[in-house]
Amino acid sequence: MASKLSNQEIKKTESLESILNKLRQVVVAKKLKTSKQREDILSIIYNSKVHLSSEGIAAVMKNNNKNCSVSSVYRILQFLETYGFVSSIDVDKSGKKYEIASKEPHYHIICLSCGNIVEFIDTDIKNKQLEIAESLQFQLISDNLRLFVICDKCIKKQKGF
Repeated sequence: MASKLSNQEIKKTESLESILNKLRQVVVAKKLKTSKQREDILSIIYNSKVHLSSEGIAAVMKNNNKNCSVSSVYRILQFLETYGFVSSIDVDKSGKKYEIASKEPHYHIICLSCGNIVEFIDTDIKNKQLEIAESLQFQLISDNLRLFVICDKCIKKQKGF
């Protein structure tokens, strides 16, 4: 049986300070300019209890009196994803949502109506994937399971309850 966990219950495998130190090392190694915006965006994603869109991240930056355009957020997110600091989830036509990459392996269930994303861990699914790969003489390297659903709230709304 799947153990349903909310976003804050999926454990991060690394501290924010450790991740920021790795980011600084990449920036130095790539001979890039230091950017407070990169660190701010990474901190926002790390501390968020929900998956954020680039527009959502730009709004949080603005609310925190940080000047950062949406195009800068897009560019920084692309950099952070390329170097494995964040991962994205394509949920629907509205675009990607982001989460910190250093979390326990987990899966996503996504409501197609309201866009709510719930994270969960299920060792039975993981074991079945390993079993399938092995039976077909493959080695499982990674997985990406997203379940697209209509949540109870949206079903009740559709039925007029």
